[in-house]
Amino acid sequence: MGGAVGSPPMSEFTLVVASKNHSSWSLRTYLALTHLGVPFREVVVALDTPDTVAQVARYSPSGRLPVLLHGELVIWDSLAICEYLAELFPEARLWPQAPAARAYARSLVAEMHSGFQPLRENMWMDLRARKPGQGRAPGVAENIARIQAAWGECRARFGQGGPFLFGHFTLADAFYAPVVTRFVTYEVALDAVAQAYRDAVLALPALQAWTEAARHEPPVARYARP
Repeated sequence: MGGAVGSPPMSEFTLVVASKNHSSWSLRTYLALTHLGVPFREVVVALDTPDTVAQVARYSPSGRLPVLLHGELVIWDSLAICEYLAELFPEARLWPQAPAARAYARSLVAEMHSGFQPLRENMWMDLRARKPGQGRAPGVAENIARIQAAWGECRARFGQGGPFLFGHFTLADAFYAPVVTRFVTYEVALDAVAQAYRDAVLALPALQAWTEAARHEPPVARYARP
Protein backbone atom coordinates (compact mmCIF):
# COMPACT_ATOMS: atom_id res chain seq x y z
CA MET A 1 0.00 0.00 0.00
CA GLY A 2 0.98 3.64 -0.31
CA GLY A 3 2.39 6.02 2.25
CA ALA A 4 0.45 6.40 5.49
CA VAL A 5 -1.43 9.52 6.41
CA GLY A 6 -0.35 9.05 10.00
CA SER A 7 1.98 6.87 12.05
CA PRO A 8 0.30 3.52 12.71
CA PRO A 9 0.68 2.40 16.32
CA MET A 10 1.50 -1.15 17.28
CA SER A 11 1.81 -3.86 14.64
CA GLU A 12 0.48 -4.20 11.11
CA PHE A 13 -3.15 -4.80 10.32
CA THR A 14 -4.76 -7.96 8.99
CA LEU A 15 -8.18 -7.65 7.39
CA VAL A 16 -10.15 -10.89 7.08
CA VAL A 17 -12.94 -10.67 4.53
CA ALA A 18 -15.52 -12.89 2.88
CA SER A 19 -16.40 -13.17 -0.81
CA LYS A 20 -15.39 -10.03 -2.67
CA ASN A 21 -18.21 -10.51 -5.13
CA HIS A 22 -20.91 -10.60 -2.48
CA SER A 23 -19.73 -9.28 0.91
CA SER A 24 -20.83 -5.67 1.21
CA TRP A 25 -19.77 -5.61 4.86
CA SER A 26 -16.23 -6.61 3.91
CA LEU A 27 -16.02 -4.04 1.12
CA ARG A 28 -16.77 -1.20 3.54
CA THR A 29 -13.79 -1.99 5.74
CA TYR A 30 -11.47 -2.59 2.78
CA LEU A 31 -12.22 0.85 1.34
CA ALA A 32 -11.67 2.54 4.69
CA LEU A 33 -8.41 0.74 5.38
CA THR A 34 -7.08 1.22 1.86
CA HIS A 35 -7.83 4.94 2.07
CA LEU A 36 -5.36 5.23 4.96
CA GLY A 37 -2.45 4.05 2.84
CA VAL A 38 -1.08 1.90 5.66
CA PRO A 39 0.32 -1.60 5.08
CA PHE A 40 -2.10 -4.43 5.77
CA ARG A 41 -2.40 -8.12 5.08
CA GLU A 42 -5.61 -9.43 3.56
CA VAL A 43 -7.14 -12.85 4.16
CA VAL A 44 -10.09 -13.89 1.99
CA VAL A 45 -12.24 -16.73 3.32
CA ALA A 46 -14.17 -18.54 0.60
CA LEU A 47 -17.87 -19.05 1.26
CA ASP A 48 -19.88 -22.27 0.94
CA THR A 49 -16.92 -24.63 1.23
CA PRO A 50 -16.67 -27.60 3.62
CA ASP A 51 -14.29 -25.68 5.88
CA THR A 52 -15.78 -22.18 5.65
CA VAL A 53 -17.23 -22.27 9.18
CA ALA A 54 -13.97 -23.49 10.64
CA GLN A 55 -11.95 -20.89 8.73
CA VAL A 56 -14.19 -18.04 9.89
CA ALA A 57 -14.05 -19.32 13.46
CA ARG A 58 -10.24 -19.04 13.39
CA TYR A 59 -10.59 -15.27 13.22
CA SER A 60 -14.05 -14.21 14.34
CA PRO A 61 -15.65 -14.73 17.76
CA SER A 62 -19.06 -13.94 16.24
CA GLY A 63 -18.71 -16.35 13.34
CA ARG A 64 -19.05 -13.44 10.89
CA LEU A 65 -16.75 -11.41 8.70
CA PRO A 66 -15.09 -8.96 8.25
CA VAL A 67 -12.62 -8.98 11.11
CA LEU A 68 -9.73 -6.62 11.71
CA LEU A 69 -6.70 -7.95 13.59
CA HIS A 70 -4.29 -5.39 15.03
CA GLY A 71 -1.71 -6.90 17.30
CA GLU A 72 -3.71 -8.91 19.83
CA LEU A 73 -6.86 -6.88 19.22
CA VAL A 74 -9.76 -8.48 17.33
CA ILE A 75 -12.58 -6.30 15.97
CA TRP A 76 -15.44 -8.17 14.31
CA ASP A 77 -17.99 -5.61 13.15
CA SER A 78 -17.65 -3.38 10.08
CA LEU A 79 -18.77 -0.20 11.85
CA ALA A 80 -16.56 -0.89 14.87
CA ILE A 81 -13.61 -1.53 12.55
CA CYS A 82 -14.15 1.75 10.73
CA GLU A 83 -14.60 3.70 13.96
CA TYR A 84 -11.36 2.25 15.26
CA LEU A 85 -9.50 3.28 12.11
CA ALA A 86 -10.96 6.78 12.30
CA GLU A 87 -9.72 7.13 15.86
CA LEU A 88 -6.23 5.81 15.07
CA PHE A 89 -5.80 8.03 12.02
CA PRO A 90 -7.59 11.35 12.58
CA GLU A 91 -5.48 12.95 9.84
CA ALA A 92 -7.31 10.80 7.28
CA ARG A 93 -10.59 12.58 8.10
CA LEU A 94 -12.65 9.41 7.81
CA TRP A 95 -15.31 11.43 9.61
CA PRO A 96 -16.01 15.04 8.58
CA GLN A 97 -14.36 17.54 10.90
CA ALA A 98 -17.26 19.98 11.30
CA PRO A 99 -19.60 18.82 14.11
CA ALA A 100 -22.82 19.19 12.08
CA ALA A 101 -21.39 17.33 9.10
CA ARG A 102 -19.93 14.65 11.36
CA ALA A 103 -23.29 14.13 13.10
CA TYR A 104 -25.03 13.81 9.75
CA ALA A 105 -22.39 11.37 8.51
CA ARG A 106 -22.72 9.20 11.61
CA SER A 107 -26.50 9.17 11.22
CA LEU A 108 -26.20 8.20 7.58
CA VAL A 109 -23.73 5.41 8.32
CA ALA A 110 -25.87 4.07 11.17
CA GLU A 111 -28.91 4.05 8.89
CA MET A 112 -26.99 2.00 6.32
CA HIS A 113 -25.58 -0.32 8.97
CA SER A 114 -28.98 -1.28 10.38
CA GLY A 115 -31.58 -0.38 7.75
CA PHE A 116 -32.68 -0.82 4.16
CA GLN A 117 -33.66 -4.45 4.67
CA PRO A 118 -35.83 -4.77 1.52
CA LEU A 119 -32.95 -3.59 -0.65
CA ARG A 120 -30.46 -5.84 1.14
CA GLU A 121 -32.65 -8.92 0.79
CA ASN A 122 -33.73 -8.43 -2.81
CA MET A 123 -30.76 -6.66 -4.40
CA TRP A 124 -27.83 -8.51 -2.89
CA MET A 125 -24.35 -7.43 -3.94
CA ASP A 126 -23.14 -9.24 -7.06
CA LEU A 127 -20.36 -7.33 -8.80
CA ARG A 128 -20.07 -9.73 -11.74
CA ALA A 129 -23.76 -9.82 -12.63
CA ARG A 130 -26.16 -7.55 -14.49
CA LYS A 131 -29.80 -8.03 -13.48
CA PRO A 132 -31.83 -5.17 -14.97
CA GLY A 133 -35.35 -4.92 -13.58
CA GLN A 134 -34.86 -7.59 -10.93
CA GLY A 135 -35.15 -7.18 -7.18
CA ARG A 136 -38.12 -4.80 -7.22
CA ALA A 137 -39.85 -6.31 -4.20
CA PRO A 138 -42.12 -4.31 -1.85
CA GLY A 139 -40.14 -1.68 0.01
CA VAL A 140 -37.19 -1.60 -2.39
CA ALA A 141 -38.38 1.47 -4.30
CA GLU A 142 -38.82 3.32 -1.02
CA ASN A 143 -35.28 2.37 0.03
CA ILE A 144 -33.88 3.61 -3.28
CA ALA A 145 -35.77 6.89 -2.98
CA ARG A 146 -34.54 7.42 0.57
CA ILE A 147 -30.92 6.75 -0.41
CA GLN A 148 -31.07 9.15 -3.33
CA ALA A 149 -32.64 11.83 -1.13
CA ALA A 150 -29.91 11.39 1.49
CA TRP A 151 -27.17 11.56 -1.12
CA GLY A 152 -28.69 14.70 -2.60
CA GLU A 153 -28.94 16.42 0.77
CA CYS A 154 -25.35 15.53 1.64
CA ARG A 155 -24.02 16.82 -1.65
CA ALA A 156 -26.01 20.07 -1.34
CA ARG A 157 -25.17 20.78 2.31
CA PHE A 158 -21.70 19.30 2.78
CA GLY A 159 -20.31 18.25 -0.61
CA GLN A 160 -18.31 21.32 -1.53
CA GLY A 161 -14.70 20.66 -2.42
CA GLY A 162 -14.99 17.18 -3.88
CA PRO A 163 -17.22 14.57 -5.54
CA PHE A 164 -18.11 12.55 -2.43
CA LEU A 165 -20.97 12.89 0.03
CA PHE A 166 -19.01 15.24 2.28
CA GLY A 167 -16.63 16.51 -0.39
CA HIS A 168 -13.64 14.36 0.52
CA PHE A 169 -13.84 10.58 1.05
CA THR A 170 -15.34 9.55 4.40
CA LEU A 171 -16.79 6.48 6.05
CA ALA A 172 -20.16 7.44 4.62
CA ASP A 173 -18.75 6.72 1.16
CA ALA A 174 -17.27 3.43 2.34
CA PHE A 175 -20.64 2.36 3.69
CA TYR A 176 -22.64 3.37 0.63
CA ALA A 177 -20.17 2.03 -1.95
CA PRO A 178 -21.83 -1.43 -1.88
CA VAL A 179 -25.16 0.28 -2.63
CA VAL A 180 -23.54 2.00 -5.58
CA THR A 181 -22.54 -1.41 -6.94
CA ARG A 182 -26.07 -2.72 -6.43
CA PHE A 183 -27.46 0.19 -8.43
CA VAL A 184 -25.12 -0.83 -11.26
CA THR A 185 -25.95 -4.54 -11.03
CA TYR A 186 -29.71 -3.95 -11.09
CA GLU A 187 -29.50 -0.93 -13.44
CA VAL A 188 -31.38 1.39 -11.10
CA ALA A 189 -32.33 4.71 -12.69
CA LEU A 190 -30.87 7.62 -10.71
CA ASP A 191 -31.22 11.37 -10.73
CA ALA A 192 -28.35 13.52 -11.97
CA VAL A 193 -26.82 14.13 -8.53
CA ALA A 194 -26.91 10.43 -7.64
CA GLN A 195 -25.46 9.49 -11.03
CA ALA A 196 -22.51 11.81 -10.54
CA TYR A 197 -21.91 10.45 -7.05
CA ARG A 198 -22.20 6.86 -8.32
CA ASP A 199 -19.57 7.54 -10.96
CA ALA A 200 -17.20 9.12 -8.42
CA VAL A 201 -17.42 6.05 -6.19
CA LEU A 202 -16.98 3.65 -9.11
CA ALA A 203 -13.80 5.53 -10.08
CA LEU A 204 -12.13 4.83 -6.73
CA PRO A 205 -8.98 2.78 -7.44
CA ALA A 206 -9.62 0.66 -4.34
CA LEU A 207 -13.12 -0.25 -5.53
CA GLN A 208 -11.80 -1.05 -8.99
CA ALA A 209 -9.14 -3.33 -7.51
CA TRP A 210 -11.72 -5.08 -5.32
CA THR A 211 -14.04 -5.55 -8.30
CA GLU A 212 -11.27 -7.00 -10.43
CA ALA A 213 -10.43 -9.52 -7.70
CA ALA A 214 -14.13 -10.42 -7.43
CA ARG A 215 -14.18 -11.40 -11.10
CA HIS A 216 -11.76 -14.24 -10.41
CA GLU A 217 -13.57 -15.78 -7.44
CA PRO A 218 -15.42 -19.07 -7.77
CA PRO A 219 -19.23 -18.78 -7.69
CA VAL A 220 -21.04 -18.99 -4.35
CA ALA A 221 -23.94 -21.44 -4.50
CA ARG A 222 -26.28 -19.53 -2.19
CA TYR A 223 -26.26 -16.56 -4.56
CA ALA A 224 -26.54 -18.56 -7.78
CA ARG A 225 -30.21 -17.87 -8.29
CA PRO A 226 -31.93 -15.79 -10.96
